[in-house]
Amino acid sequence: MSIWHDRPSTEALNHLHADTLVGLLGIKIVEFGDDFIRATMPVDRRTLQPFGLLHGGASMVLAETLASVGGNQVVDNDKFQCVGMTATANHLRGAREGVVTGVGRPSHLGRSTQVWDVDLHDDRGRAIAVCRVTLAVVSL
Repeated sequence: MSIWHDRPSTEALNHLHADTLVGLLGIKIVEFGDDFIRATMPVDRRTLQPFGLLHGGASMVLAETLASVGGNQVVDNDKFQCVGMTATANHLRGAREGVVTGVGRPSHLGRSTQVWDVDLHDDRGRAIAVCRVTLAVVSL
């Protein structure tokens, strides 16, 4: 059974983010499963820190993007909006090149909060970071 209230096309979401930080970092929403959302982000000059490793802040942008986009597709957007409250990460491995893939799944979908777990992996399937994002569900 699908968790989504509204499952727009990945193309529509990527177009919506084109002129935002998400677009600037090259993040692309690539898939909605029944209970997950997947996105990719390049490891390049936009996402590296000065020592040539993937910037932890870029990883957090990917994680919060997955949670926020996912959260807002679970609720009725005529009545509610989901916004970030907290985001945490354990950075497990560095990346110097390639693409990072993130997969977000909700661990809690409540009336006033949502909690999303986001796992980030490199091209070889190795864990880059494990993240948790809490969203507030706000009435419009």
